[in-house]
Amino acid sequence: MVRDGYFYGAALFLAAILVGCFAHPAWAVIPVLLALFFLWFFRDPERTIPGTPGAIVSPADGKVTDVSLVTENNREQRRISIFLSVFDVHVNRSPISGMVSEVRYQRGKFLNAMNPASADQNEQNVVYVAGEGQTIVFKQIAGLLARRIVFNHKVGDQLKRGQRIGLIKFGSRVDVLLDAAASIEVKVGERVRGGASVLALVQPGELTAASSVSTAASSVSTKEGAR
Repeated sequence: MVRDGYFYGAALFLAAILVGCFAHPAWAVIPVLLALFFLWFFRDPERTIPGTPGAIVSPADGKVTDVSLVTENNREQRRISIFLSVFDVHVNRSPISGMVSEVRYQRGKFLNAMNPASADQNEQNVVYVAGEGQTIVFKQIAGLLARRIVFNHKVGDQLKRGQRIGLIKFGSRVDVLLDAAASIEVKVGERVRGGASVLALVQPGELTAASSVSTAASSVSTKEGAR
C-alpha cells in the first residue's frame, strides 16, 4: 500500500463517522465506498523482476497504446506508450538498472492521456537512466485527472531494474524511449505490469553509436555536476 492510500482512507472513514453521527447513517455509505476505493487504488503489489540480460521492463501497469519510431534528442528512437486507467496500479518502477543522469520536470496541460499530443504538451517528469551500456528515457505524464507526479529520486542515484521510483496519481501515461535497435517484445493493445513485463531486449553489441555516445555523455555530465 502506498502511504497516500492510508491518508485518503483514514480521512474518508472519519468523514463517514461524522456523517453517520450528525446526518443520516445511510449517507455514510458514500465516504466508506470512497475510502475503500482509495485503499484499493493505492495498492502496491510485489512483483517478480525478470533477470534476463538486456531486458527493459515496463515502468508501469497499463495498456500499450503506441509502439513507434520517433525522433527525440536529435536521434531516432523507439517509443512505447502505456496508458494507465484509474483501475491500474499507479506505482512506477525503473525500466533498467543504472544511474539517474537527468531529471526534468515540465509544466503543461492536462489533456486526456490517450491523446497523442499529451506526450509533449501535458505536465510531465522526464527521467534519464544510464546503465547497461545505454540510456533509457521514461516520461511520467499526467492525464486528464492526474494532478500530481511523484518521483522519489535525484540525479546520481543508483536504481535497480524494477525498483519502485514513484507514482502518478489517477489516470495517466508513461512513455519509454529506447534505442532504435531494441528488439520490441510487446504490441499495441497488450497489457503490461510494472517491473514484471519485458517491453524490449537490448544487447550491448546491438546498440547504435548514438546511444553509446549518449550514455557516455550522460555519465560525464553527472560527474561534472557532482563536482
